[in-house]
Amino acid sequence: MSILVDSGTRLLVQGITGREGEFHTRQMLAYGTNVVAGVTPGRGGQRAIDGAVPVFNSVAEAVAATGANVSIIYVPAPFAPDAIREAAAAGIALVVCITEGIPANDMVATVRYVHERGSRLIGPNCPGLLTPGQAKVGIIPGNIAIPGPVGVVSKSGTLTYEAVDALTRLGIGQSTIVGIGGDPIIGTTFVDVLALFERDPATRAIVLIGEIGGRAEIDAAEYIAAHITRPVVSFIAGQTAPPGKRMGHAGAIISGGEGTAQEKISALEAVGVTVARLPTDIAQLVRERL
Repeated sequence: MSILVDSGTRLLVQGITGREGEFHTRQMLAYGTNVVAGVTPGRGGQRAIDGAVPVFNSVAEAVAATGANVSIIYVPAPFAPDAIREAAAAGIALVVCITEGIPANDMVATVRYVHERGSRLIGPNCPGLLTPGQAKVGIIPGNIAIPGPVGVVSKSGTLTYEAVDALTRLGIGQSTIVGIGGDPIIGTTFVDVLALFERDPATRAIVLIGEIGGRAEIDAAEYIAAHITRPVVSFIAGQTAPPGKRMGHAGAIISGGEGTAQEKISALEAVGVTVARLPTDIAQLVRERL
């Protein structure tokens, strides 16, 4: 089993005729994802990806014609919030936004809009998600993943790839890999994904990759203590970051003495989470916990 995406996913690509949209749509199709439609305003009636995917002017038209239930957004930052809202308004259950550089103020109202319409947003500024052998929605390399019992949730795309590759090299597969994004305002949190993994009978262990800044990992620790029965292995990036300096993601900044790596490590260890000191240790720790 899996969470969020699987072989039944019917994917719509917003921005499919742009450079990034076209490139990654080809990768998703090659993986076996069921890409049923693309959306580019003014390009309706055309076909993209060597004629393989019909293009529509709006998400509503695409949903009506194809039954798309997941959307992925490769739209430039100035237009991405409107693209997210359009997908939610059209009834798309899961919206994944790869775009980075969206102002946090724009995302506050956009996230509220999505939630009010009963949709789920992954991102923005995220690598998307992948259920090995079933569906690749985003930019996570499909060749590093194999099916198995470990759910992976992460703020960092690059560290996600490293952890998944290491798990695979040890023969430990993954149920679903979810990159939630590292911006200050995102649609889906660690707690949201932890709850989904807890309800998935095929997920027997969880990897949580966090970083400095904010309190998402503290919230995750509190949720793990109250609700998670599976073993959790974590890594917190930015352990040597100086206060007041942003490291990598827009949300990765220690402010007012809060959001430090050690604060988060201590909170996670206090509830029984095994915390890796180096990202290269994650896979071995998972094997020990399994």
